[in-house]
Amino acid sequence: MPRKTLTVLAAVAALLALAPPAQAQVESGPWTSYSPTFSVQERGCGDVSDLTFRLTCSTASGDQRAERRYATHTGGTRQFEGSFRITSMGGTRISLKQTFRDGSDAGPYFMLAVERGGRLYAVHGGTTIASGAIVGTTVRVNTVHAIGNAHRTYINGSLRHTVSSTSGSYYDKFGAYRTASGQGPVTVVWSGIRFWRK
Repeated sequence: MPRKTLTVLAAVAALLALAPPAQAQVESGPWTSYSPTFSVQERGCGDVSDLTFRLTCSTASGDQRAERRYATHTGGTRQFEGSFRITSMGGTRISLKQTFRDGSDAGPYFMLAVERGGRLYAVHGGTTIASGAIVGTTVRVNTVHAIGNAHRTYINGSLRHTVSSTSGSYYDKFGAYRTASGQGPVTVVWSGIRFWRK
């Protein structure tokens, strides 16, 4: 191998050795980044194109979803980070980020949704989490789930919601999903998707 190539490789290796471990946007670490596998879910009038999620109809019934469903995990503390921007919203009450239980007690555990007008809220209980999620505005979401303890939701870096957690298996989802009282159409673009664990 030429000396110049060896020198470049050595310099790159030295920089990597000096690089700090991945740091999450919220809460103290140390955090370890990882990349869970996912599947794409398109049902009803849902359409997924990379990180653009659309509900193309105004149907107020049935299963209307365009999402990514990530691999199930059990135990420890997991952090999700992603930013969304609603580019059009003719509907309302659309779930954007979800944490689901898996296994024998499978079902929704935490769902972050948005109403027309920009109110972000917890679907279960209806608690307002934040405002300002209007068309064209980018909003960063972090969820920190200490399984068996608590699930915390941060909006743009500020803690806005906490709910207790039981032990078990869970998985993350995001995209656009019609809630029981919602309807499309809507287009949501996600970006900056990252995961950490500790």
